[in-house]
Amino acid sequence: MTLWIAAFLALAAGGLIKGATGAGAPIVAVPVITLLTGDVSLAVSLLVFPNLIANAWQGWAYRREAVSPAFTLTFAAAGLIGAGVGTVLLAKLETHYLILLTALAVYAYVGFRLARPDWVMPARVGRLSVLPAGLAGGVLQGVIGVSAPVSIAFLNALNLSRPAFLGTISIFFFAMSLSQIPVQAVYGILTWPRAAISVLAVVPILGAMPLGTWLAQRISRETFERVILLLLVATATRLAWVFCSAAGG
Repeated sequence: MTLWIAAFLALAAGGLIKGATGAGAPIVAVPVITLLTGDVSLAVSLLVFPNLIANAWQGWAYRREAVSPAFTLTFAAAGLIGAGVGTVLLAKLETHYLILLTALAVYAYVGFRLARPDWVMPARVGRLSVLPAGLAGGVLQGVIGVSAPVSIAFLNALNLSRPAFLGTISIFFFAMSLSQIPVQAVYGILTWPRAAISVLAVVPILGAMPLGTWLAQRISRETFERVILLLLVATATRLAWVFCSAAGG
């Protein structure tokens, strides 16, 4: 019973953060579920339906705010392909060194943003980087269930408004879930019992998202950006923890 209560609270906390920032459910829920069960693939599989449904909802709500259709669709399509590749890697390979490199890259990015808070990625560079950024984020999502070190860092560097950020990242997350579900099923990661629990996990996330949205409407852009950076630090720390656990095991 304690395990289920802890998992429910982790999902609700993830929904609260997602409602406020557009991301956050996997960042909170995946490490907690992994800690409780000792199974990364289980944690990743239980988040696929919450990711699919929550991002469909949020993406529809902010569909008119997303970055240009060409940019957003390229980003989402690349994420879809990358998530499929990452899921295959999850099923077949040891990936802890990739996880460590990603964590180090995020720490470096956050350090740079704190040292140079006014820096913004030029729009031309952003357009040229959207495909590799989407692929890399998708692969990371497939492997460990969290793409934030790449996807959120990339969009944050473009200095988007909160609505534009929400619209773009939600469509990206939705596309990745579309890829993860069938590939996980093929490789036996997403079983019928796990799928049933994953559907139930939608409830606490969707239930907490409106409160997160309400809170976000009462914070400044500067505070929003700080929250994003804190999410990135939390994600990188989680990745470092996964690496240490794998190396220790």
